[in-house]
Amino acid sequence: MQDDDRPAAAPTRSWTLLTNHARLLLLIGRNPDARLRDLAEQAKITERAAQAIVRDLEEAGYVTRSRVGRRNTYEVHPEGRFRHPAEADHEIGELLSLFGDAPQT
Repeated sequence: MQDDDRPAAAPTRSWTLLTNHARLLLLIGRNPDARLRDLAEQAKITERAAQAIVRDLEEAGYVTRSRVGRRNTYEVHPEGRFRHPAEADHEIGELLSLFGDAPQT
């Protein structure tokens, strides 16, 4: 019990509405020339986690990575469909547009 005789509040779980995959996709959409290290920092995840997520996004066809000199650059493919059957009739470009991140074509 707290000093005022009320029971202590149960600890709340921390969660966010967007997954780290969605967050990185949005970050890449905003800045396709960003370094992986910077993307990870902005997403508040480790560089290793960001690398795995970008690989997932590439394998799913949402992103293409190209080497330009010593750096990578990314191209987002907004025509890609969401993976879950409940959203599969929507393109990821809709998500990017919602957040103002639609890639320039």
